[in-house]
Amino acid sequence: MKFVPLALAISLAIPALHCSAQAPVRAAVCIACHGEGGRSTITLNPILAGQTSRYLYLQLRDFQEGRRSDPQMSPIVAGLSRDELRELADYFAGQKPKPQAFKADPEKARLGKLKAEETLCTMCHLGGFLGQNEIPRVAGQHYDYVVKQLRDFKARKRTNDAGNMTSVSNTLNDADIENLAHYLSGL
Repeated sequence: MKFVPLALAISLAIPALHCSAQAPVRAAVCIACHGEGGRSTITLNPILAGQTSRYLYLQLRDFQEGRRSDPQMSPIVAGLSRDELRELADYFAGQKPKPQAFKADPEKARLGKLKAEETLCTMCHLGGFLGQNEIPRVAGQHYDYVVKQLRDFKARKRTNDAGNMTSVSNTLNDADIENLAHYLSGL
């Protein structure tokens, strides 16, 4: 008899756990470009799985409020409520990223690591480049996406970062950007 309450508690908890792991209804639109669970296979689209919830929420809000612009993202988030943005951010933050198929060039990755150390990338992105709060996880991100974002920061096409990445990217040349992308994508 003493196991009945425990069995009852477990049987009630399992459906609740299952429901909380399910994707929000709005995530179906995200999955079309960012992949199941935010594990994008389109190399110009970021991997959302494993990002910090705070970072994802702020990016969604920035797209919504025009501080960041993309012809696909901006209209998608236009009508979402703050609660829906948070729900999406929490969902994708809770997903596990998959290892990349990208094969980093060892020499470029080595040079990228040196450049990351020189520019003190881990001050914001932390060791392992896992991100924190509003700073994104860049470890294992798509090579093409990393290159595009660094170039966009350098060209001031992307400015929703309080100037930090614009400042850092201004010190980078094209080879530095490629090397950093090899290093980060290979993590």
